[in-house]
Amino acid sequence: MKHHETREQWLLAAVQLVKPIFEAKNHVMPDDCQVSCGFASTGTKSHHIGQCWSRRSGTHERNQIFISPALGDPVEVLDTLVHELVHAVDNCEHKHGKEFKKIALSIELEGPMRSAGAGKALKAVLIELAQQMGPYPHGQLKVVHTRKISTPRPKRAARIAGLRCPCTRSS
Repeated sequence: MKHHETREQWLLAAVQLVKPIFEAKNHVMPDDCQVSCGFASTGTKSHHIGQCWSRRSGTHERNQIFISPALGDPVEVLDTLVHELVHAVDNCEHKHGKEFKKIALSIELEGPMRSAGAGKALKAVLIELAQQMGPYPHGQLKVVHTRKISTPRPKRAARIAGLRCPCTRSS
């Protein structure tokens, strides 16, 4: 079991450990992916737990992957990382379309492609890799999602009849 000082060191080491999974299926994974812990560009309300940016999105032409700080379980982090690395292999060209699906299924991701995760065999490999990696040096953030409850707006016919919108104050 290895010890990593930072979560970024852990994530970069994880990329190297999962690389053979892609190579076994003849997928070329970029050597220079940057992987960090951070929220997706859509923020916390989107519930996204990972995001990959294409090589053309940055000035240094590298894929950049972000793993949500809301994740703390090493196997779940690896699972998310593998999903995002599929995007890196594809350089984010096809989102979750046919080309993404072909790569994802070949390395044994399953489920709807937008949330595809490790199937049974791949999950077993990720559990073993997580044990080799040692603890994920990260304090998991407890992100609370509150649902905004909105009141329905009155129908147009009711407004025309002289009824006021509930948010309008009378003077």
